[in-house]
Amino acid sequence: MTTPDYLEQVVISNRRRRPGVAASASAGSRERNFTATATVWAGLDALSALVAGIVAFRIRLEGTMPLRESLWTRLTMDAPMLSLIYLCVFTVYFVLFMRFYGLYRPGDNHSGLHEQRMTIQATLTAGLLLCGTLYVLHAYEVSRLVVLYTVLLTTVLVMMRRGMWRKVRQRQFLQGLETRNVLIVGDGRVAHALKNHLEALPHMGFRFKGFVTLDTDEDGELGPHVIGGITNCVSLARTLFVDEIYFSTPADKDTVIGVVEDARALGIDVRVVPDLYDGLAWNAPVEFIGQFPTIPLHRGDFPRGAFMAKRVIDVLLSASALLVLSPLLLVIAVLVRLDSSGSVFYGAERIGRKGRVFRCYKFRSMVANADKMKAEIEHLNQRKDVLFKIENDPRVTNFGKRLRKYSLDELPQFFNVLKGDMSLVGPRPPLASEVAKYDIAHLRRLDVLPGMTGLWQVEARQDPSFDSYISLDTAYVENWSLILDARILARTISVVLQGTGA
Repeated sequence: MTTPDYLEQVVISNRRRRPGVAASASAGSRERNFTATATVWAGLDALSALVAGIVAFRIRLEGTMPLRESLWTRLTMDAPMLSLIYLCVFTVYFVLFMRFYGLYRPGDNHSGLHEQRMTIQATLTAGLLLCGTLYVLHAYEVSRLVVLYTVLLTTVLVMMRRGMWRKVRQRQFLQGLETRNVLIVGDGRVAHALKNHLEALPHMGFRFKGFVTLDTDEDGELGPHVIGGITNCVSLARTLFVDEIYFSTPADKDTVIGVVEDARALGIDVRVVPDLYDGLAWNAPVEFIGQFPTIPLHRGDFPRGAFMAKRVIDVLLSASALLVLSPLLLVIAVLVRLDSSGSVFYGAERIGRKGRVFRCYKFRSMVANADKMKAEIEHLNQRKDVLFKIENDPRVTNFGKRLRKYSLDELPQFFNVLKGDMSLVGPRPPLASEVAKYDIAHLRRLDVLPGMTGLWQVEARQDPSFDSYISLDTAYVENWSLILDARILARTISVVLQGTGA
């Protein structure tokens, strides 16, 4: 059984080995750094409260003034400015209690019912505290009916908005998008119970990848769904694009610390699943995955808010590009069809984020049976190791050479960006045959969405070295920012105009 002292030792060890980075929340601490995502949610909640308050004023004032008067006139003439000030006070109370009840933490781990219940509790508490504030300050001119309307409308608006967002997320999970892959250490009763629980709740976005046994002797017969031993736990997790490792059985302290250290380097979360509640310390940071209690030993710092902004930019820019370039796309489609027989578009299965297979689209720039001819010209490959590239590829059509020179053959990938399979900026999507030759370290480039352009395309497009290809993509993943994306997009325009494509 995992004891409280044991958990504390693991946490202390994490802090000692990597100062300045908390492996998990300290015991008894309910505070978390206010991330960009949490700031966005707090802003939306504050806006909902302000809108609810204004609507409450309008309902209260309905019939007391002519409808021809503006809303601002109706508010300022009949309702004292003090009421507006206390509306802002309620908004502050509301946001603080929403944070206190944990509603700005990642919400995929708990149920929608729990979130709605906490939302009601936070709104009512903020409303009661506002009433207490009005009573203490003798603010009798503030209508209590307006306060009641504000509380009710705020509750409805926030619950509707959060409910719709959760439905969107669950639809993504059921489609296999943005899911979190899970590896469970141990294959006993608790491990199988956790596996069954996760598989019974596919809408929560967790995908079971296998069990890892604590038995270091892997020569014996492995049980069902057991994929290896604890000695290669993290390497297995990297290969399977695992996001979280769960310890479902007691393990040696040094073993757990070693897994946590290796997992941190790869950005993998580590949790302990205790098999009895009695063993938990009163101040242990317990989080529930569905109905399962877990204790996080390490949580990766994923910039969810920044990636949300990246997705919004992708959608806006790709939709705008398709609209503006639609005449050019039509002309290219006609010329491709006139130049050679075959379909206008070429679709190939590529490997996306976390190993997800998707169909990547291009304008066809080769002859119709180009894939079947690849084996015949394998000896002409000018790239090293994994990559395949021929400067004067005999399969490329006459018009295809012009398309490739200015990268116009890749314009249909704007549709892949809209679908969410790709991003405007990121590592290029590899073929399955290329990924099969990757080392474990190379899989790092699959941690993000593949892109139409990337750091390698603008820095070393003509470099045949596979090491350069991997190192630049890895550097992009590890140093990603919206500013870096903007710089790469700006450089891409210059590279395309220069006609440096293959």
